[in-house]
Amino acid sequence: MSYYFTVKDSVKVVQGRVGPKANKRAKFLLDTLVKHLHAFIKEARPTMDEWNYGINFLTRTGQICNEWRQEYILLSDVLGVSMLVESLNHEKMSGETESTVLGPFYIPNAPQYEYGANICLDGKGEPVWVFGRVIDNKGRPIPGAKLEVWQANEDGFYDVQQKGIQPEMNLRGIFHSDEKGRWGFRSAYPRYYPIPFDGPVGDLLVALDRNYNRPAHLHFMVSAPGYEKLITHIFTPDCPWLADDAVFGVKESLIADFKMVDDPARAAELGLPNPFRQVEWNVVMAKA
Repeated sequence: MSYYFTVKDSVKVVQGRVGPKANKRAKFLLDTLVKHLHAFIKEARPTMDEWNYGINFLTRTGQICNEWRQEYILLSDVLGVSMLVESLNHEKMSGETESTVLGPFYIPNAPQYEYGANICLDGKGEPVWVFGRVIDNKGRPIPGAKLEVWQANEDGFYDVQQKGIQPEMNLRGIFHSDEKGRWGFRSAYPRYYPIPFDGPVGDLLVALDRNYNRPAHLHFMVSAPGYEKLITHIFTPDCPWLADDAVFGVKESLIADFKMVDDPARAAELGLPNPFRQVEWNVVMAKA
């Protein structure tokens, strides 16, 4: 093999430049990336203009990122990479709740609420009661589990997309399961929405004539000592975009049953108008 770069030996030459003290995992990851990236270039044979466009696309992707918008996560999402990494790392074997993508709009340190609180601060949308239990795969309760929840509002935007328009921390909250694993809160019935469309990822979807909507959903991040952290959604069953999610995040097991309830006494107890929607969702966690 030549030490000098040729098309034929490009992969071996680049892989051969790694020093003897290289981190083994880093070397494996980079060797694999180089192998497949060079194979892509040799098959696609991009022109210099196309390659420069690709470099500029990645540059613009980084430039549009800020403290509340992560365009690289969005790019990973629409290419199906986020779901593939998530699925490979969290294969469920014993009936645990399936995971899905984090998405670009999670922010830490949301307000902590008590059982039954209302996280819909702008008052928009159809009220819904969301409740369930956190349990293990044997059905045993997991007390003290931390549930972080967030969603878009009735207009199809997250609070961080509408600074000064939506109340701060609208439709976000942190809850903890009680001694029987129970949790519950009031919110708004989720609706579908477009992913951010004004950046390079939006340009990519236009070029590919792809759908840019996400099906209606609620986000959950659930954690408890001794258990794997779970990142998941629950989807509404009547959404028209379930089979065409822009980020490939829908799993059939995550489509929930949002029921209409006509019970004036229960509505008054929950502080909701009657009739109202409710969804019961039990989170089944996997041992760490």
